[in-house]
Amino acid sequence: MLIAPVFALMLATTGPLPVPSAEQELGFGISAAQKGLWSEARFRFERAVALAPQNAKALNDLAVAFEHQGEFEKARDAYDKALKLKPGNAYILQNYDLFREADDKRTRKSRKAKETKKP
Repeated sequence: MLIAPVFALMLATTGPLPVPSAEQELGFGISAAQKGLWSEARFRFERAVALAPQNAKALNDLAVAFEHQGEFEKARDAYDKALKLKPGNAYILQNYDLFREADDKRTRKSRKAKETKKP
């Protein structure tokens, strides 16, 4: 069969594919998020964090993706890590404040629902 040798030749001549940088992954993630593709955005932000664990912007963006997917504990953890790296960053603080407001509202609503169900 001729396909296997041709494929092997292609691999030999092209070499390994380049690994995207954290910044490239962030760009892909932001583009996906803007289209509402939160699973793809999360994947890209997770890759960016894996490539650059000290990147506060990547952690912030990952927190936003977690939040959009309803993973609020993971969102809180990612925001906390981002704020430890960049405590005065206005953008991260703004996102975290909005998250906390929404999280407080969810908590109150959940608590109220539980109290209503009690006999």
